[in-house]
Amino acid sequence: MSKVLIESLSDLNTLRTAPELSQSQTQTLESELTSQMNKSQWFTVGIMAPSSAKAIRAMRNIEAYFKWPEMKLMDNPTAIGPVFLKANQSSAEIRVRVEQGLGEGILISGHDQDPNEPSTNWGPLPLDFFDNLISTKNSC
Repeated sequence: MSKVLIESLSDLNTLRTAPELSQSQTQTLESELTSQMNKSQWFTVGIMAPSSAKAIRAMRNIEAYFKWPEMKLMDNPTAIGPVFLKANQSSAEIRVRVEQGLGEGILISGHDQDPNEPSTNWGPLPLDFFDNLISTKNSC
């Protein structure tokens, strides 16, 4: 990951992998993300990670941060390698598959109950984005 000028969620849209963020960038993005997420009724999360364990940890941090009920892990590969985790809040299911050639980061999509409404996507955010926010919140 490399440092890039990130001032808003839209700055992430063209990135293939999540950038390193300063604490102030993280706080700014968290505020904007929370505001944007309040406009959606449910979410899907995609996590590109170097291992299943890192992807699942990032997902559990998202659930903890937003106080979502823990979703059920339906598929978790035994093969070692980079993975893509897909979590669907509507079905409360998480599926993980090995996938080569991905970047790294968290992608969140906000959805409405009306299927004709387009979803909104945010990310990629760093894998430790919510871990850092939880740590900051707990140290205050």
